Amino acid sequence: MENILHKANSRGHANHGWLDSHHTFSFANYYDPHRMNFGVLRVLNDDVIAGGRGFGKHPHENMEIISIPLYGDLEHEDSMGNKEVIKEGDVQAMSAGTGVFHSEYNKNEDKEVHLLQIWILPKKRNIEPTYSQISMKLEDRKNKLQQIVSPNSDDAGVTINQDAWFNITELDAGNSIQYQLNDSTNGVYAFVIEGDARVNDQKLNKRDGLGIQEVETIDITADTKAKVLIMEVPMSF
Repeated sequence: MENILHKANSRGHANHGWLDSHHTFSFANYYDPHRMNFGVLRVLNDDVIAGGRGFGKHPHENMEIISIPLYGDLEHEDSMGNKEVIKEGDVQAMSAGTGVFHSEYNKNEDKEVHLLQIWILPKKRNIEPTYSQISMKLEDRKNKLQQIVSPNSDDAGVTINQDAWFNITELDAGNSIQYQLNDSTNGVYAFVIEGDARVNDQKLNKRDGLGIQEVETIDITADTKAKVLIMEVPMSF
């Protein structure tokens, strides 16, 4: 099966002044019938939020919502009673299940906050909503894989209601790493956060994404210093 390449400049884009957002998959006013999802990976938004601004209280249900801050401080508050601030190195996951309300604001007035927000279709619907957050050691992703999301509560990273695993790596130029899938029936979506890298010999630049199916491993080589997010997800839902 062919790989799916999404170049950074092909993404949907919406600039609301306080929010500058790029959409890898169809979202809000951006619609492309050929870019609805990659398996259970439904949303991959690259958001920059202006100082002191954010998303007011709004609802979600039956979706796994993962937030990965790249810089700045994002304040989260939800109807489950959680009020937390997440920053670079943190990973946040919310299983919306039967329904939850939450808000997200840039905690600082004087600088932007930049984050990736990712939505995954759930394995089980209508579960009781849950929230989890973890602080990862940035040095543990230097030239190696750092698992940040998994379906197992006793495993590394935050836990979600889906058989999906996320890893992140920061590779020095010229270094390579191999990712072994947990389930060979899954697909992998690789997203280059920073730098230039080759994934299974496909050259990718900053904010490019590549979906790969029917493999047991993928190889990643950094052409420059690079940060890469690897999302292993079920392809059927």
